[in-house]
Amino acid sequence: MSVLGIDSRRAIEIRHYPMLVYVLAPLIALVLQAWLPRLVTPYVWFDLPLLVTIYFAMARRSPIQGTTIGFILGILEDALTHRPIGINGISKTLVGFLAASVGVRIDVENVTIRVLLTFVLSLFSSATYLFVFRILLSMALEWTWYNELFRAIGNSLIVLVLFHLLDRVKIRD
Repeated sequence: MSVLGIDSRRAIEIRHYPMLVYVLAPLIALVLQAWLPRLVTPYVWFDLPLLVTIYFAMARRSPIQGTTIGFILGILEDALTHRPIGINGISKTLVGFLAASVGVRIDVENVTIRVLLTFVLSLFSSATYLFVFRILLSMALEWTWYNELFRAIGNSLIVLVLFHLLDRVKIRD
């Protein structure tokens, strides 16, 4: 994992996408996240809005934009659930900021780094969610560590396909 110097950071390509991709990718992720668990099983081991947040935060390499997309997707995801508004918003906001910050510091074009980073950020998102739910709100939450581990693994596997598809629609300079 190579750490880039200051001069190298300026040379890193910041990815640009058609406006339609910025709208459709999060929208499709939110719809699928709300719809698929009803069809598949109550134990869903993926978080598509989280993956879209991570991808666009790393691609744009701007902590402000990563934070913003995480906040928006998190709040919209909260609106689709029966849980309090803001829990996913807080979690995905922090993940968006961290993903963008890491994207500035290291080369996130490597598939291995993307998978590992997604795994770690997925666990971090689950931990943040648990912290807000149990500690800050003092609410009961059914939570098991192995479900969160499987969710992180599932997210990491989905990244292999999802990130490749999103890479194909970027605007080539």
